[in-house]
Amino acid sequence: MARGAGYWELDAGRARVAAPIAVKGRPMRNPIYDVLFEPVQIGPVTAPNRFYQVPHCTGMGYRYPQSEAAHRGVKAAGGWGVVSTQETEIHETSDLTPSNEARLWDDRDIPALRLMTDAVHEYGSLAAIQLAHNGLHSANRYSRRIPLAPSAVVVDSDDPVNARAMDKSDIASFRRWHVDAARRGKAAGFDIIYVYAGHDMTLLQHFLLQRHNHRTDEYGGSMQNRLRLFREVIADTRDAVGDTCAIAVRFAVEELLGAEGIRHDVEAREVIEALAEEPDLWDVNMSNWSNDSQTSRFAKEGYQEPYTEFVKSVTTKPVVGVGRYTSPDTMVRLIKQGKLDMIGAARPSIADPYLPKKISEGRLEEIRECIGCNICVSGDNTSVPFRCTQNPTAGEEWRRDWHPEIITAPKKTKPYLIIGGGPAGLEAARTLVKAGNDVIIAEASSQWGGRVTVESQLPGLAEWARVRDWRMWQLQQVQNAEMYLDSSLSADDILEYGIANVAIATGSHWRNDGAGRAHRRPLPFLQSDLVMSPDDAMHGGLKQDSGTGPIVIFDDDRFYLGSVLAEMAATTGRAVVFVTPSPIVAPWSTFTLEQHRIQNRLIALDVEIVPNTLLADMDGTQLSLACAYSGKTRQIDCGTFIPVTSRLPNDRLWTDLNARRTDWQDAGLERVTRIGDCYAPGLIAAAVYAGHKYAREAIGGGDTVLREDMNGNV
Repeated sequence: MARGAGYWELDAGRARVAAPIAVKGRPMRNPIYDVLFEPVQIGPVTAPNRFYQVPHCTGMGYRYPQSEAAHRGVKAAGGWGVVSTQETEIHETSDLTPSNEARLWDDRDIPALRLMTDAVHEYGSLAAIQLAHNGLHSANRYSRRIPLAPSAVVVDSDDPVNARAMDKSDIASFRRWHVDAARRGKAAGFDIIYVYAGHDMTLLQHFLLQRHNHRTDEYGGSMQNRLRLFREVIADTRDAVGDTCAIAVRFAVEELLGAEGIRHDVEAREVIEALAEEPDLWDVNMSNWSNDSQTSRFAKEGYQEPYTEFVKSVTTKPVVGVGRYTSPDTMVRLIKQGKLDMIGAARPSIADPYLPKKISEGRLEEIRECIGCNICVSGDNTSVPFRCTQNPTAGEEWRRDWHPEIITAPKKTKPYLIIGGGPAGLEAARTLVKAGNDVIIAEASSQWGGRVTVESQLPGLAEWARVRDWRMWQLQQVQNAEMYLDSSLSADDILEYGIANVAIATGSHWRNDGAGRAHRRPLPFLQSDLVMSPDDAMHGGLKQDSGTGPIVIFDDDRFYLGSVLAEMAATTGRAVVFVTPSPIVAPWSTFTLEQHRIQNRLIALDVEIVPNTLLADMDGTQLSLACAYSGKTRQIDCGTFIPVTSRLPNDRLWTDLNARRTDWQDAGLERVTRIGDCYAPGLIAAAVYAGHKYAREAIGGGDTVLREDMNGNV
């Protein structure tokens, strides 16, 4: 095996941090970060540091309380001073089924939430609960209750359901429900109780917003009137539990809707000035969720700062804000400049639950930085436990007993050969060597990272390179990992080496024959001289293409790649046509909260969008399109055709090895396994997970047992 070009030295997409200080070979915290570890008084309780895991969904909620508790407990172990639940439904008129949030409808829900507070308190962190009534955002599919809202309006889901305008008795009932939930939260052991008015999802925010609140009584009209219920609920909550629990307010200060919504420099300032000293803490962000949790494709670290930085100037109470912060230098700046008192995080705390501890111990290069892909968000939006591209243990802390930092070494270590240096191969190698095994990893190309390296060079996706960079750095620190580039291996090579355990992680390739969801078989009419595969396009094909006619992209993948290639195509100066069988561009990106931005960007680039359309024929430079409903056809010009439909595994090596299975024993092979896209193409998150699962099972000697039933029984 020839020695390749060596380790990948680039650091694309990583945040810059101050160098750690080393004492006798062990890193120590740089004193400039000491401010991050100062305690913060929040009403009657004290946070041990300034790291605050703000409320975020996990998709585990009330159905999987053991999983929920274990996930939050790991964050407390990792040094987060405050660890919060997701939104917690306070009443059956706020039923978000099928979404799986927390619930506190009655006393029977307390034991499940007590699991979380016990797990968080074990490590000295504070536990926070975000109480929520979702008003017109709740269709109440399970409870069958009529939704409630400030005014009689249709709910904001697709359900053909109307919300009833709340009368005075309803308002009184809501206030009582909130107090009851706060008391149950206290009984469950929570230290911080939230009053939540954000994300255009909660009844309290609906009362604040003129587009939802059309009332003419003392709860409608002027801002003072629309603010009345918010003020009353804060006071009610303080009276009920404020003796021992801190009262936090989560409030959206900007909606990016202009005069139609809350603006940070107008209505939001007025609200916070009016209520400045009433809560014990302000948790401020943007609304709606797609603005608050923007992907790295559209927003970089700290993107919320211009909207939230004013809050500290109008209140003396601690302020926490978010912005997908992963750089400790940025965190220190925010504190020093008086813009925040606590560093809030949702996605960065999922990608690395031990981020605070790594900063504290001077292990900055070990931080597993969030890439802002929102695969975690897609879990809640598809009503399943979430996953993370960077952290394959997220959501598996209880179910599979995986810890993000601890991998138990086997009684006897083994050598492993991993073929392929993409996300699956790198994660498998990293996990195996951390457990003390010797690993050889061979990559056929001249660069590490596989599809991650290729895709991170596409418009807006630079931070995805962190998936490669973090794992490469980990492998560079150990002596038991041999890494070779430019090393294409055959079945003969593998049999000759005689390494007992082999993992094949050779990735996948995009089809160029049109087969996918809409066209289940290859399309014989596609002319090879006009077709460019997505792989060719990503490897410079669009820049080298000498064609002059329109570039037509047929997107049947329905996620991000088709639209990214359309962006690239638009830079050539040629006309670009985006054809899709779907009614909108990139429909699966709705789950990652970026569909609207993707489609808007293509419109801004003058890309012609042709939805609800199939392929019918190709004749010369004429492409025939068919309506997905009627079958009616029309012709368009086509100079270059890029089908983004589906992928096939690069499994030739597996096939060759499998054909020689009778030779395995003599060669010393015991186990050959396909992992990642080589086994079945999917998300980068799935490839990382596959690599991690392979290593865990190899170390443990068998399949990892699932520990929680489908009902989430405690």
